[in-house]
Amino acid sequence: MSALLTLPKLAEHEFRRLQKLMAEASGIQLAPNKRPLVAGRLMKRLRHYRLGSYADYLQLLDNPLFIKERRLVVDLLTTNETYFFREHPHFDFFGEWLARQRGPQKIWSAACSSGEEPYSLAMVASENARTQDWSIVASDLSQSMLARARDGIYDMAQAKYFPEGWLKRYCLNGVGDMSGRFRVQAALRERITLREINLTQPLPEALGPFDVIFLRNVLIYFNNEEKQRIVRRLITQLRVGGLLFIGHAESIHGFDLPMRLTCPSVYELL
Repeated sequence: MSALLTLPKLAEHEFRRLQKLMAEASGIQLAPNKRPLVAGRLMKRLRHYRLGSYADYLQLLDNPLFIKERRLVVDLLTTNETYFFREHPHFDFFGEWLARQRGPQKIWSAACSSGEEPYSLAMVASENARTQDWSIVASDLSQSMLARARDGIYDMAQAKYFPEGWLKRYCLNGVGDMSGRFRVQAALRERITLREINLTQPLPEALGPFDVIFLRNVLIYFNNEEKQRIVRRLITQLRVGGLLFIGHAESIHGFDLPMRLTCPSVYELL
């Protein structure tokens, strides 16, 4: 018990082992300045197992009986900050582009986190698509994030960037124990297929082709070589003339891809 009263420190060599674990499991490179964040996020797991050090926790992770715990580490250390209509100019551009398209439209939210992005896309498609024949695939590496996306339940604060009237149109307000929360309507949730996909690994068969791929705020977690591999892998799933969206803070400059920039951080496959 006394060991738990003193907060253990994550030593440099222990952090390097966790860096290796994350790189092997997800391809994500944990930068050296992430050590405090890693220590903080894993502290709850030390407390859960009543362990007094990160060395003890790493020993537990090496045990083949704790494969699920290793997966949980990846979930905990994957940054999942997101909200509805994040980087809203993308959604304005997507809606205007969609309104000009004919025929079926297939969209992929390739790092969907807890679902805010694909549900935002679904609302935009509902408003702007010229056809009802559209669908969205939403994927993520994290099983826990996919579970949250599947539920489609969010705090009301998440609705602050909704266009006027869209919360009432596409969501249900919670009552009683669910007060202060909302749930995306079933008709919209049913439009989205959720899949567990690791973008650093070969992609599942029969995934695309897609008309639009959103790959936003993901590439910043990889080194330059891995970024190129991921983007090249994903655009094999994009039809000619289709669009790739990346985050405003990201760049694929110098990747020598058959794409042209159509607006900031939006590329068309040639």
